Amino acid sequence: MLEQKKIILFDGVCNLCNSSVQFVIKRDKNDTFRFSALQSSVGQKLIKERGIDTNKIDSIILIEPQIAYYTKSDAALKIAKSLSGGWPLLGIFMGFPKGFRDTVYDWVARNRYQWFGRKDSCMVPTEELKEKFLA
Repeated sequence: MLEQKKIILFDGVCNLCNSSVQFVIKRDKNDTFRFSALQSSVGQKLIKERGIDTNKIDSIILIEPQIAYYTKSDAALKIAKSLSGGWPLLGIFMGFPKGFRDTVYDWVARNRYQWFGRKDSCMVPTEELKEKFLA
């Protein structure tokens, strides 16, 4: 069953990232996503299997098992396309050059701790959300 779910790897100590995960969960009406912190053993395993350099990508990775993985603005926009409501309309930004989109993404990612703060440890999901997180 996990092969059918898209996996979002996120910075578990980032307040913006944790808020984004909560945002996605509320709008994931088709139960499309599973989540894991980049810092977790599962996150580290998935990163290593794909040869991803976390010195270059340290905020969000979307994995579509058996298909591909996406980073930065590609990941964010592909996630938005799977959400309920008007969020799939953000896909229009895929028409912008990737270099431009990733520059904006990197600027926010670079400043996320300063703007939104950070936690001392990764988020612990509530009982009702545990099934959405990979241990």
